Amino acid sequence: MKVRGRQHLIFDADDTLWENNIYFERAFEDFCAFLAHSRLSPAEVREALDEIEIANSKVHGYGALNFARNLRQCYERLAEREWDVNHTDTIDSLAHGILRSPMELLDGVAETIPLLAKQHELTLFTKGAVEEQWAKIERSGLKPYFAHCGIVKEKNRAAYLELAESREFDLERTWMIGNSPKSDINPALAAGLRAVYVPHLRTWGLEKEEILDAGGRLVVVQGFRDLVKIFGE
Repeated sequence: MKVRGRQHLIFDADDTLWENNIYFERAFEDFCAFLAHSRLSPAEVREALDEIEIANSKVHGYGALNFARNLRQCYERLAEREWDVNHTDTIDSLAHGILRSPMELLDGVAETIPLLAKQHELTLFTKGAVEEQWAKIERSGLKPYFAHCGIVKEKNRAAYLELAESREFDLERTWMIGNSPKSDINPALAAGLRAVYVPHLRTWGLEKEEILDAGGRLVVVQGFRDLVKIFGE
C-alpha cells in the first residue's frame, strides 16, 4: 500500500518507538525470585499481579512508580513470610530500576522518523505518568520531529477524538501507528482514524486483544522501516 499526499501520523511511544515492557518483565522476574513462593509458578503470580494492575490502573494509571505500588500489593497478598519494612525497600528498588533503564530505540526508528517528518505532520501520543513519559521523550532525541506530544491517562476512543479535534486533523488522512491493539489500534479505528499495526514480540499482556474489523482502514507491517513503503516518497 502506498499513501499519497501529506498525512497526520500519530505515533505511540512505549514499545513502538523504544523498548519499554522488557524492563517491566525483568523487574517482575526479579520480584518472583524475591517472593520465592513455594507453590505458585511465575505465571500464577502474574495472574495475581494482572488482577491488581487492572484495578489500580483505573485509579492511578501506569508507569514505574505505580508498578511499585502494584508489586507491593501483590507481595502483601502472596508472601509466605512475615512482612518486614526492608521488603518494601527491596520491592520498590525493583520498580525504580525501570526508571534508570537505558533508552533503546527500536530497530529502524532513528532512520525512519526523520524521513517521515519531512513529508508529514508527526504527533507523539502516549499514556502513563506524565513526568516519566516526558523524561523518556526528552531522552529519546526524537522530540524535535514531532509537531505535538500528548500524554494522557488512558488512550481510548474519546482521547483520540479529542486529539483529532484539538489538532484539527482530517480523519481520512490521520493514522495511528502503534503496537498495542487495546490502546493504539482498536480505539483509533473506533474513533474513525486509520491505523498501522506494528507488532512487538514483548507487548504487555494487558494490551493484547483481538483487532476490530477495520473496514480497509488498517495496515499491518512487519517492522518500523516498512512505514517508509507506505508514507515515503
